[in-house]
Amino acid sequence: MTRSPSRNTSALFTEGTFDLLRRLDETPTAALYLQNKDAFKADVEAPIQELMRATARRLPESITKVMETEQNVFAHILKNDYGQGGAWPFYWGAFYPKGTKRTEAPQLFLSINHERLDVGFNIGRYGPADRELFWRNVAAHRDQLSRLLGGSPLADVPLTYGRRAAQPIGGAGAPSPPLEDWLQHAAEGEPRVALLLPRDKVIGQSLEDLADCVARTYKWLFPLVLLAMKDDPMPAIRTYLHEAPPPPPSNPPYPLADMCEETGFPLKELEQWVRAIERKGQVILYGPPGTGKTYLAEHLARHLIGGGDGFRELVQFHPAYSYEDFIQGIRPQARPEGGLDFRLVPGRFLEFCDAARDRTGRCVLIIDEINRADLARVFGDLMYLLEYRNATMHLASGGDFAIPANVHLIGTMNTADRSIALVDHALRRRFAFLEIAPRYDVLRAYHAATGFPVEGLIQLLKDVNRQIDDPHYAIGITFFLRPDLDLQIEDIWRMEIEPYLAEYFFDRPAAAGAYTWDKVGASIQP
Repeated sequence: MTRSPSRNTSALFTEGTFDLLRRLDETPTAALYLQNKDAFKADVEAPIQELMRATARRLPESITKVMETEQNVFAHILKNDYGQGGAWPFYWGAFYPKGTKRTEAPQLFLSINHERLDVGFNIGRYGPADRELFWRNVAAHRDQLSRLLGGSPLADVPLTYGRRAAQPIGGAGAPSPPLEDWLQHAAEGEPRVALLLPRDKVIGQSLEDLADCVARTYKWLFPLVLLAMKDDPMPAIRTYLHEAPPPPPSNPPYPLADMCEETGFPLKELEQWVRAIERKGQVILYGPPGTGKTYLAEHLARHLIGGGDGFRELVQFHPAYSYEDFIQGIRPQARPEGGLDFRLVPGRFLEFCDAARDRTGRCVLIIDEINRADLARVFGDLMYLLEYRNATMHLASGGDFAIPANVHLIGTMNTADRSIALVDHALRRRFAFLEIAPRYDVLRAYHAATGFPVEGLIQLLKDVNRQIDDPHYAIGITFFLRPDLDLQIEDIWRMEIEPYLAEYFFDRPAAAGAYTWDKVGASIQP
């Protein structure tokens, strides 16, 4: 290899390297390049090629088995723009996925111009399909990517995200955004991340030091390449980062026999409920207040995740709950320098499903008071996926979404708030409905241990519920599942049962008056 006479052989790049590139930047012609061809080859092209080859030797097999590091790696300074001869005022090389084209594919690149050496990730401008896949994956896995890729190992020189340092996301003159900001601005940004090494940090550096720096950068940025290559990139990214942590500890088994003993519900009925959940994927426990719907939902979820690595969460619907809360929506977020950004953020269900994809066991989302929200509005196009569990839906963010097979929903519905008949028929078809009526045997079993005489209370509840004569408004037994019921019974009846009956019998005050504590207390607590 011929080197220029002024070259310091212990350093890879010299003042002469950047001087040549400055002259080419001022006069980007083929003539200038050809007049200084030997110098360009010795001081610019050969060092870059040396650096790329030395970098390739430092990369792990997990990268080199995917990326082309030998064939067609380098560009040419000379160019031909539609018959007009010229020269690029920079020189670059790139590793790219094997079997693809360098100008279209995601790449780990190295580029030098008269100001600096750029090391980073980019997607070729002729690769719209790869760009679209990249941003779709970013939108679908933004939170996980922020966690997995956050914290650059190159603390001495910050990475830039977006097109160029002179064109950051957010407008001219704004600082280059950090990783989280870049991931959030998928629609505005460019699929480019670079470590910018100014000439004064490059001049005099040895091949070994620069190759170590470039290899370290490529290792950190390689997951971005996978985002532009795979429809489901997260398993490959976790494997590469060794982030497939040991499986979460298994939940203790919770057999239905134990649930039968704790809740008082028959084993045969509990088995039927579990079959319904496994068949439909989602069920609703419905009944009047005080029948233990949420209590049962939590016990069912505990059984379903028992013995596996799944998890359960609870969300409560209310009249203001919306699609934006549950699926995804635009939310204002304050900027550090002031002002607001309006970003598309995942809702509770998308976050739950994202976490469930990391587990192999069943994951259960309990939706308490499910009928208090406008369900057609909250679920929106998710209605399709609730019926067709193996299908995929295109989200407004540009990503595709499918409900993981290990995700199950258990809703609770208080029929005194809203009759089941008012629930959208399309939604009813997608859920199995499990009726929970007052179970007096549960009350008996509970107080067998406390010693409270419950037969008078049970007969009174049966009489009251016959007077109510509507199963959606019956009084349940959970009001009275207290170990100190003998001390609390009068207060419970006066402060909770009497107001409820007064509201229900508002047009029949005599019916409500027949069940005041003063008239029935002796039959409950002799």
